[in-house]
Amino acid sequence: MPHMITVATCSLNQWALDFEGNLERIVESIKIAKERGATLRVGPELEIPGYGCYDHFLEGDTVLHSWEVLSKIISSEITNGIVCDIGMPVIHKNVIYNCRIIIHDGKILLIRPKMWMANDGNYRELRYFTPWAKHRQWEDHYLPRIIQAVTGQAKVPFGDAVISTTDTCIGVELCEELFTPASPHILMGLDGVEVFTNSSGSHHELRKLHTRVDLIREATQKLGGIYLYANQQGCDGDRLYYDGCAMIAVNGQLVAQGTQFSLRDVEVVTATIDLEDVRAQRAKSSRSMQAAEAERYHRVEVPFALSSGALDEVEEAIVGLAGTKAIDVRFHSPQEEIALGPACWLWDYLRRSRVQGYFVPLSGGVDSCATAVIVYSMCRLVVDAARRGDPQVIQDARRMTGEPEGSTYIPEDPKEFCNRIFHTCYMGTENSSAETRSRAKELAEAIGSYHVDLNMDSLVTAVRTLFSVVTGKSPQFRANGGSNAENLALQNIQARLRMVIAYMFAQLLPWVRGKYGGLLVLGSANVDESLRGYLTKYDCSAADINPIGGISKTDLKKFIAYAEGAFDLPILRSFLDAIPTAELEPITETYVQSDEADMGMTYDELSAFGRLRKVDKCGPYSMFTKLVHEWGSFLSPIQIAEKVKLFFFEHARNRHKMTTLTPAYHAESYSPDDNRFDLRPFLYNARFPWQFRKIDAAAVKLPDRSKDGKND
Repeated sequence: MPHMITVATCSLNQWALDFEGNLERIVESIKIAKERGATLRVGPELEIPGYGCYDHFLEGDTVLHSWEVLSKIISSEITNGIVCDIGMPVIHKNVIYNCRIIIHDGKILLIRPKMWMANDGNYRELRYFTPWAKHRQWEDHYLPRIIQAVTGQAKVPFGDAVISTTDTCIGVELCEELFTPASPHILMGLDGVEVFTNSSGSHHELRKLHTRVDLIREATQKLGGIYLYANQQGCDGDRLYYDGCAMIAVNGQLVAQGTQFSLRDVEVVTATIDLEDVRAQRAKSSRSMQAAEAERYHRVEVPFALSSGALDEVEEAIVGLAGTKAIDVRFHSPQEEIALGPACWLWDYLRRSRVQGYFVPLSGGVDSCATAVIVYSMCRLVVDAARRGDPQVIQDARRMTGEPEGSTYIPEDPKEFCNRIFHTCYMGTENSSAETRSRAKELAEAIGSYHVDLNMDSLVTAVRTLFSVVTGKSPQFRANGGSNAENLALQNIQARLRMVIAYMFAQLLPWVRGKYGGLLVLGSANVDESLRGYLTKYDCSAADINPIGGISKTDLKKFIAYAEGAFDLPILRSFLDAIPTAELEPITETYVQSDEADMGMTYDELSAFGRLRKVDKCGPYSMFTKLVHEWGSFLSPIQIAEKVKLFFFEHARNRHKMTTLTPAYHAESYSPDDNRFDLRPFLYNARFPWQFRKIDAAAVKLPDRSKDGKND
């Protein structure tokens, strides 16, 4: 006889320390799950306080307010008739744990602490939490009085245990535990656990979803079972965008998948599955032999069945996205990820900061163009959500556009909405070209932004005059006979004045347009330029936030090419055809400033250096030895040595710029963000004498294979 169960998982747009809003979203997800007939609901990691609380997890208030929220959930009776897996921090014997609280019918069944912590890259869980080290062991946890008053329980099981219903067994796995070599689901599955829940706080990174999907599939492919993956979705207060994509897998096949990028605050994914399919998958001799000798987990028994008991009791009308048939996994291309991820992040940041829009200095180059197109993509998403009748999106759009109380305004056209909340400005000087000015203007017209075109030569001249009056010296550009120091100083003053102008216009443009409030300034430095230090400290890269700061130049160009067709923006072709230039030096008949010429390396080379340095953990010498194999067919060892040494020299001497880098959307595994992700010194011996001598010694001894390639 079939044992059909309907289960639900979700993606919630939680916000750090927004206990009231987080409570509303949790309750809404449980309501939707019950409406679809689900008897098990799983939510994201630390969903009550929000995953991104960081050092606030060390505060007693965060734990206190989490218990207060949980008491409201339990007392509301919303959990009657459904098992709910909810996340919050818990202090057990004076130790803070990252926990899942399993509740049903107004009672806490189990508190399951996390056993393996995420503690690299963007994650610092060991800074706040201690892992539960007593595997397959449990203890009594004495509940706070606020919970005792609601549940009537004085103590509940705390530890590595599982839930036994009358028809199946449920085990908990928390986020990073899935990514470990010896994941808990293996031993739990061998001991008879059939349903696994995974509550995550997993952020977006370009091309990362494949890894997550593969791990979820593999979790039940050999083992058999039902795997429910929940994740946070949205910006909860910092550089990360949590990319949702709640999933349900059965026996290694996905049967339900949520969206990876969405403006919805609550998204619930459900499926109806036959438990007998799991049991049939497990009816194998080799699996049974291992299961027969598996160590036992303590089972917390609950007199409740997830299944209905009979097939005719399951009505298709309440199944939602249910079905036991496998579905094709939806993956976005990297270009689509750039169009959607940063756009959703910008929307959350805009509405939660309660300002009136964004301001971007448009230079006529690819980077500021990409930033502007991402904002336009955000406007497209807002219009799509408004057309679907999303009340939260409509409410936020009315507030930020200054609509009066009782307004019926609904964003219907991306360009019209863009004009209301997005402001762009071309800040030209005598070194600017007509081509970049024209491109900036035409892009603004194409996306609908409120555009300002100005010349700032009078400001530059005023600063140069001030310097000359004070010092008696008049610095000159290199093209006019000036030294490198003069040339660089004159470039930097233009760049830094643009930052000052940007913030003034961001504060006052709403007032100019008869509105209230201010704008957030967006930066437009890509990850490769930050890695190389090819930017002026406190120029237009110094902004409030940066949507492209974690994206490579190579990927940005591919995104622009994609957006040209996908967003019907023909003007974007001219940006791709133009040579990247800062336009900070005079243009002559024999010299036009070029980014790659200035840097001494190409953007593709920078991407390679970045991945080797951060992802592959290479110092100068190991990077050289790897690149000799990768580039040896077209570059000599000595040429490769010079490129590697130049990169490390420039990266080291410019590292101080990363300490003030504008908070940027994290999208790339080799981001040089000094504040959270890439922790290194900012005062180096940039000449690396020991390392560079070793590289030089190896380079002269190695054979030059590049000549063989050229002869072919």
